[in-house]
Amino acid sequence: MEEIMQKAAKAPMPAFVSPMLATLVDAPFDRPGWVFEVKWDGYRAIAHCSGTEVALQSRNGKSFDERFYPVTYALKNWGINAVFDGEIVTINEKGIPGFALLQNWKSEADGRLFYYVFDVLWHDGRDLTALPLTWRRKVLAALVPADDPVVRVGHSAESDGLAFFDAAVRLGLEGIVAKRSDSRYVAGQRSADWLKMKSKQRQEVVIGGYFLLDGTSRPFSSLLLGVYENNKLRYAGKVGTGFDEKEQQKMLRLFSAYERKTSPFTGPVGSRSNVPYYAVPAKSQTVWLEPELVCEISYSEITTEGLFRHPVFIALREDKNAEQVMKEKARKAEEVLSTAPRPTGRAAKESKPATFPETKVVNGIRLEFSNLKKVLWPDDGYTKGDMLMYYSTVARYILPYLKNRPQSLNRYPNGIKGGSFYQKDVTGKVPDWVEKFPYKTPEDRKQKHYMLCNNEAALLLMANLGAIEMNPWSSTIQKPDYPTWCIFDLDPDEGNSFDQVIEVAAAINDFLTDIKIPSRCKTSGSTGIHIYVPLGARYTYDQSQLFARWVATEVDKQFTFTSVERMTDKRTGKIYIDFLQNRPAATLAAPYSLRPKPGATVSMPLYWEEVKPGLKMTDFTISNAEERVRSEGDLFKPVLGKGIDLKKILRQIS
Repeated sequence: MEEIMQKAAKAPMPAFVSPMLATLVDAPFDRPGWVFEVKWDGYRAIAHCSGTEVALQSRNGKSFDERFYPVTYALKNWGINAVFDGEIVTINEKGIPGFALLQNWKSEADGRLFYYVFDVLWHDGRDLTALPLTWRRKVLAALVPADDPVVRVGHSAESDGLAFFDAAVRLGLEGIVAKRSDSRYVAGQRSADWLKMKSKQRQEVVIGGYFLLDGTSRPFSSLLLGVYENNKLRYAGKVGTGFDEKEQQKMLRLFSAYERKTSPFTGPVGSRSNVPYYAVPAKSQTVWLEPELVCEISYSEITTEGLFRHPVFIALREDKNAEQVMKEKARKAEEVLSTAPRPTGRAAKESKPATFPETKVVNGIRLEFSNLKKVLWPDDGYTKGDMLMYYSTVARYILPYLKNRPQSLNRYPNGIKGGSFYQKDVTGKVPDWVEKFPYKTPEDRKQKHYMLCNNEAALLLMANLGAIEMNPWSSTIQKPDYPTWCIFDLDPDEGNSFDQVIEVAAAINDFLTDIKIPSRCKTSGSTGIHIYVPLGARYTYDQSQLFARWVATEVDKQFTFTSVERMTDKRTGKIYIDFLQNRPAATLAAPYSLRPKPGATVSMPLYWEEVKPGLKMTDFTISNAEERVRSEGDLFKPVLGKGIDLKKILRQIS
C-alpha cells in the first residue's frame, strides 16, 4: 500500500465531495478489465474521517452524523484519516437491503445498519482520486478492518458480470454496478466508466401534489408525480399503492408545509389521450405541492405518453435534490462499451491524431479546418482538433447564449502559452456567409462589424481561428442597449482562496433569495465564479449596473476580504465583486465555453447546492464537460427567461 500512496498527489482533505455517478445501461455483460459490485439499496454517503472526528454526508451535503449514529461511532473508533465513498443500508430478516426499512430507521430496534464502502478518495494527506480503481481498492482493503461489525467492503467480482447479475436477481438485490478497473474517481460526474444495471424498474420522482378522493377513508388517494425535462417539471403519472395509512398520515403532516395554490407542472396533468386508466378522478380534490419532495417508485414500464405504468411507492428520498430528478433512460450497454474513453491530461500527448475531420459540411456550409494536431494546451496535450470536437458536441447547449450577440474573438494562434489578441472588427476577415453586426461605441473612431455566432458553422469557424473561449455581449442585436442578464463577476486576488470565492458567491445568492430574485451561477473556468440574474432585455445597462452596484455594495459589507473598488491597487488581497461588467459591449466567457487555462477548464453552470467548499475549477474540463451537460441538461436556461421586475426593485432601493 505504501508504494501506491507515494504515487498519489499531496493534498488537504476535501471539505465536501459530490459522489461520482454511474450511467444506466440496459443489460449486464462479461468483460475483462471490469469490476462488478452490488448496487446497494440505501443512502449514498461520503465519510470524512479525521482521527476521532467524523462527518457523514449525503450526496447533496446533508449530515447523516446523528441519524445514522452507529456508522458514525464505528468510523470514530478507527481513528483514521481518510475519505470514503459508500452506501448506508438496513438489512431485513432475509438478509436483503430494503430502502423503506432504512428510511424509517430510528434505532437498532428497527434493524441493523451497515456502511458498505466501495472506494477511498483521500488518505493521510494524499488525493487518491487520480489513481486507477484497482489501486484504490487495494488501499481500501488495507484500511477497513475485517472484523468491523458495521463498516464492510462490498461484494464484487471481476470480468464475470452476467453471473454476478444473475446472483443479484436471485437474491432480490436492486442490481449491480460495473466499473472499469483503470477508472479514476471523477467527483460529481456521471461517467461511462461506471455503469449500473437494475434488476427492477425503479425511478426517483418529484411529488407535485396529491388527490383526495371523495367517499374514501384513506388520508389521500394517490400522489401526483413528475420529472424534470429541460428544466420544466412534467407530469409523469400517479401512484396510489405502496404505503399504509400510518405512513400516509406521516406524509400528510410533511406535505402541509409545501402546499401551494397552483399546479407546479408545466403542461397537462392526467391523460393526454383520454385513456380512462390515467384520467383524473371526477370526484376528487387536488392539493398542489411545491416541487421539493422526492420519492422513489417501482414500475412496470413507461407509456408512449411518458407516464409510469403500475407504479408502486417505495419511500421518500431526502438525499436527492428535486431539481436534479430527470427520467433515467438506459443506454445500450454494447454501445457504451464500444466507445473507448478519450485520453486526458498528459496521456493525450500520446493519443492518436485528432479524429476531427479536415473538411466538414455544417449548416449547408463546407468548412475547412487547419492544424488539427497543433497542441493548444501544452501541459495537458489537448489539440486544436480536440477543441473543435468539443465545440461540435456542445454546440446545442452553448449556441443559445451566443445567438444574435456580437462576439469579441480572443484568438490564441499558438496555444495558451503563445500569446493572444482580441479581434472585434471582422470586416474582410471572415467568409461572406458569416452574419455581422455594425456598431460603434463612444470610444470607437469608426464603426466596427462584429461577428455573430448564430449556428454551429459560425461556432466552429471561430474555434478554427484560434478563439479558444467564446465571449458574447450581454445584449442582442435586436435590443443592443438592453441586456438579457445582469452579471456579478467574482474576481479573486492572488492571496484569496477559492473557498473564499465560494463564500462570497453564497452570500450573494442568500441576499438575492431574501429579496426574491432568482439567479444562476457558473464557474468562470479561471479563478472566480459568475452569477447571472435574468433581466429579459427590459432594462438598460445603466439600470442593470445600478442594481448590481447596490447588491455588490451590500454584500461587500459582510466581508473583510472583498472589495467593490475598480482600481486594482485599492483592492490588493481582496476578491473584487465586479458589477461594472454590466456595460455596453462588455463581454464575459459564455456558459460551456472553454478557457485558455491549464487543464482546458470549462465555464460550467452549477446547481447552487454545488457551490460549497471542496468545489474546484478543475472539476469541469474539456474531458468531462460534455458528459455532465448531457446528464444534467442546461442548468443556465432560466437566465434567458422573462426576467425580474427591476424597476420595482430600483424604486425600493431609492
